[in-house]
Amino acid sequence: MLTIKKYAAIDIGSNAMRLLISNIVEENGKVTQFSKSSLVRVPIRLGQDAFTVGEITDENIERMVDAMKAFKLLMKVHKVEKYMAFATSAMREAYNGKEVVELIKKKADIKIEIIDGKKEAAIIASTDLKFLLRTDETYLYVDVGGGSTEFSLFNDGKMVVSKSFKIGTVRLLNNMVHDVVWQEIEKWIKTNTQDFDQVTLIGSGGNINKLFKMSGKLQEKPLSYMYVNAQYASLNAMSYEQRISELGLNIDRADVIIPAVKIYLNAMKWSGARNIYVPKIGLSDGIIKAMYYGKI
Repeated sequence: MLTIKKYAAIDIGSNAMRLLISNIVEENGKVTQFSKSSLVRVPIRLGQDAFTVGEITDENIERMVDAMKAFKLLMKVHKVEKYMAFATSAMREAYNGKEVVELIKKKADIKIEIIDGKKEAAIIASTDLKFLLRTDETYLYVDVGGGSTEFSLFNDGKMVVSKSFKIGTVRLLNNMVHDVVWQEIEKWIKTNTQDFDQVTLIGSGGNINKLFKMSGKLQEKPLSYMYVNAQYASLNAMSYEQRISELGLNIDRADVIIPAVKIYLNAMKWSGARNIYVPKIGLSDGIIKAMYYGKI
């Protein structure tokens, strides 16, 4: 007996908003399969508002409401039976974040929950991450967003420690990250990885996914520190316009990719990691799986 369910996840980030619609295929005696049915990404940079002026502007509230109405219609057309919507650091920090959530519920009939970094890391960890972890190895999982970055250390297939820092691509673009934050991250990584012989990075987030895609590597192959470092130098040497015209980057990706790669590079340097794996996982995938397995 085969049944197919349709679940959706809405991820309201600091750089963009995403709607992921997934097919969940259940068959007697077989492992449940999750496959992407549709993914829509809307480049509304909420972090630009939240981190610089402390509130979501009227213009972006209007764009958010329109996007949520569109997401609602798409879910209806796809016959989605269950969904959840989560907002991260930009909405956490905007003083009118809760008002925006209430307005969207009223105008688009979508219920949004604003979550902290700890819950964000836990949801992502409920993705296929556990299947990627070899029990005899140590991994530092780094999820770079627009407003925050989550670091989680795994050993023997289990999470040892996890922390969210207020550092992200949109914050870095706006010169809103003090040196002390970098120092705190360096200390945290070095302290928590010093007892392990070798650490491998696992990276998630739109920017590292893009960098990985550009490498043309197979999904299960990692990127080396040297490769990431060379790409960072190459991207830095290009103008914003060149990154769009020559590399084909989206206009809202061409600027944030550089600060994102800087975070991954530093994490590799401070943990002594030589390689970074880039599985296709993120908050949206985590929401779908956590919903299905009754974790949220």
